[in-house]
Amino acid sequence: MGQNLIYLIPVCGIMALVFTYWKSAWVAKQEIGTPKMKIIAEAIADGAMAFLRAEYKVLAIFVFGVAVLLGFSGASQDSSHPLVALSFIVGAVCSALAGFIGMKVATKANVRTTNAARDSLGKALEIAFAGGSVMGLGVVGLGVLGLGTLFLIYNNMGWDIVKVINVLTGFSFGASSIALFARVGGGIYTKAADVGADLVGKVEAGIPEDHPLNPATIADNVGDNVGDVAGMGADLFESYVGSIVGAMVLGAAFIGVIGFENTNEYGGLNAVLLPLVLSGVGIFTSIFGTFFVKVKEGGDPQKALNVGEFLSAGIMLVATYLIVKGMLPDTWSANDIATSELKEFTDTGVFIAVIIGLFSGLAIGYVTEFYTGTGTGPVKKVAAQSITGAATNIIAGLGVGMMSTAIPTLILSAAIIGAYEFAGLYGIAIAAVGMLSNTGIQLAVDAYGPISDNAGGIAEMAELPKEVRQRTDKLDAVGNTTAAIGKGFAIGSAALTALALFAAYMQTAELSVIDVSKPIVMAGLLIGGMLPFLFSALSMNAVGRAAMDMIKEVRRQFKDIPELKAALAIMRKNDGKDKKDWSSEDIDTFEAASGKAEYSKCVEISTKASIREMVLPGLLAVASPIAIGFLGGKEMLGGLLAGVTVTGVLMAIFQSNAGGAWDNAKKMFEEGVEIDGVKHYKGSDAHKAAVVGDTVGDPFKDTSGPSLNILLKLMSVVALVIASMLA
Repeated sequence: MGQNLIYLIPVCGIMALVFTYWKSAWVAKQEIGTPKMKIIAEAIADGAMAFLRAEYKVLAIFVFGVAVLLGFSGASQDSSHPLVALSFIVGAVCSALAGFIGMKVATKANVRTTNAARDSLGKALEIAFAGGSVMGLGVVGLGVLGLGTLFLIYNNMGWDIVKVINVLTGFSFGASSIALFARVGGGIYTKAADVGADLVGKVEAGIPEDHPLNPATIADNVGDNVGDVAGMGADLFESYVGSIVGAMVLGAAFIGVIGFENTNEYGGLNAVLLPLVLSGVGIFTSIFGTFFVKVKEGGDPQKALNVGEFLSAGIMLVATYLIVKGMLPDTWSANDIATSELKEFTDTGVFIAVIIGLFSGLAIGYVTEFYTGTGTGPVKKVAAQSITGAATNIIAGLGVGMMSTAIPTLILSAAIIGAYEFAGLYGIAIAAVGMLSNTGIQLAVDAYGPISDNAGGIAEMAELPKEVRQRTDKLDAVGNTTAAIGKGFAIGSAALTALALFAAYMQTAELSVIDVSKPIVMAGLLIGGMLPFLFSALSMNAVGRAAMDMIKEVRRQFKDIPELKAALAIMRKNDGKDKKDWSSEDIDTFEAASGKAEYSKCVEISTKASIREMVLPGLLAVASPIAIGFLGGKEMLGGLLAGVTVTGVLMAIFQSNAGGAWDNAKKMFEEGVEIDGVKHYKGSDAHKAAVVGDTVGDPFKDTSGPSLNILLKLMSVVALVIASMLA
C-alpha cells in the first residue's frame, strides 16, 4: 500500500494548483470599477511587486550561497549527501512561489472586492474569499507537490529510508529560511508605513490613515499585502512543511518493528507516508469547504466562513480516522524515542493524537480572540486605561499580553502530554500535522482578511459612498477574528512542530538524553532562551528606524506641498461638517490636492528599509545553531533548541496578543465607546492615546511576534540538517 501511495501524493499537489489557477482566473475576470479605483489598485500592485522583486534578489544570493555550502558539506560527509542542496533550493523556490502567488491574486482581488461591495456584501465576500483561497490552496499544493515529488525521487535511488529523509530535510530548511526573511521583511515594511500613516496622519494631521491626502496611505496598503499575504503565506508554508517533515523523521523509527514487518499488508513506509497522505487528503477537504462560504445581503460573514471551515474540518476528521486505520497496524511495539523503553502503540492512539492537536489549536485560537477581540473584557480594560493617557494604555496592553500566555501554555502542555501518552513522540508530531491538515481553507480565511482591509482602503481613497466602506469594514472585522484564531493555530503548531523536530534532531544526532545538569547543556539552554529576546529587539529596532524615515517624509510632504497644506487647513476648518455643506471655494481647494501626495517616495522608503533591515535577524536564526553545534557540540545544541522553544513560544503569544489588544482598543474608540458614563469618539485625547498604544503594538503583532514562530522551527530544522554531521 505504501509504495502505491508515493505516486498519488504529488497528484494531490497538482490538483490544488489547478484549483488555484481556476480561482485566480475567475477573480481576474471580475469588474475593477471606476478609473480612480483602477489607478489606486495599480499603485498598490506596483508597490507590492517592487518589494517582492527587491526582496527576492537578495534572497537569491542567500539561497545560492547556502546551497553551495550544503552541497560541499554533503559531498564530504558519509552521513549526508550533496542532494540536500537540491532539496533546499526546491523548498526555497516553493516558499517564494507561495508568497508570489498570494500577492499576485490579492492585489487583483482587493479592488474587485471594493467594486463588488458597491452592490452587495455577498458578492464582496465571494471575491475576497476567492482571493484568499488561491493563497491557501497554493501553499498546500506547493508543499505537497514539492515534498511528494522529492520523496518519490530519493526513495527510488536505492537509499535506506533514514538517508532519504535526511536529504529531504533540506526542503524544510529552504522553506523556513525564506519564510523568516519574508515575515521579518514584510513586517518591517508594513509597520513602517503603518506608523507613518497613523502617527502623522491620524494624530498630528487629524486625517484617516486611508485618506487620499495621507502620503503613506499607498505604502500602508502595499504593506497589508507584503506582510499579511506574502509574509503569512510563506510562514504557513513553512509550518505546514515543517510539521510533515518532523513526523516523517519520527515515523521512520517504526520501520522494521513488530507489526510493520509485513510490507505487503501495511508497508514499512506507511508511518513515514501517513503525514503526507493526511496533508494530501486535506487538500480535497479544503477545496470542498470553499464551495460553502456564501452570505446574503445583511447576513453574517463570520457564519459563512465558519460553515466552510467546520464542514471541512469535520470531513477531515472522518477521513483521518479511515486513513490511520487503513495505513497503520492495530497495535505494534517499539522503543519509545524519549525513554528508549519498549512501548505499545495503537492506530487509535495515533488518531486521538490528531484530535488533540486539532482541538488544542482551536482552543488557543479562541483564547487569543478573548484577549484581543473588540469589546472583550481585557480589551475594554486597555481602552479604559487610555483615558489617563498613552502611558497607562501601554502598561495595560503589556499586562494583557503577559496574562494571555498562561492559558495557551497550559493547553499546549496538556496537548503535548496527551499526544505523547497516546502515541509517543510520533503522536506529538502527528498532532501538529492534524492541526495543519486543513491549512488550505484555514489560510484562505486568513488571507481574506487583508484583502478586505485593502478593499476598505481603496473605498476610502476613491471616495466611494459610505455604505461601500461599511460593507468592507464588516468583512474586515470578521477577518480580524479569523486572523486571531489562525494565530492560535500558528502558535500551537509551532510549539508541537518544534518539539517534534527537536526529537528528530536527538534521534539523528544519536542523543539519548539532554542532561541539564551538565554545564555545557545549561549554557546552551541560556543562550537559546536569550535568542528570542535578541531577535525581537533586532526586528523592533528595525521597525523603529524605518518608521522614523517614514515619519520624516510624511511630515515633509505636509509642510512642503502647498496643496496638501491648504487641504488640511480646509479639513480642520470644516471639522464635523458633511462635505456637501462646505463652501464651493473650500471644495475646489480640497479637490486640487487630489493626487498631489508623493506616494511613491513613501513606498520606496519602506522597500529599502525592509530589505536592509531583514538581513541581520535572518542570519542570526541560521548561524546560531550552526555555530553552537560545531563549536559546542551536539549536547549544547540540544540545550539551545530547548531554550529557544520555551521562550520563543511564550514571547510569540505575549507579543501577538498585546499587539492585538492595543489594536482593537483603538478601534473601539473609532466606533465610539462609553467609559464611566462618558462617550469617547475618534479624535478624542483618549483615542490619540490608544493610537500611540496601537503604534507600539504594531511591531509586536505583525513583525517580531509572528516571526518568532518561524525562528524556533528554523533553528530546529537547521539543527536537524547538520545533525548527521555532528553524530
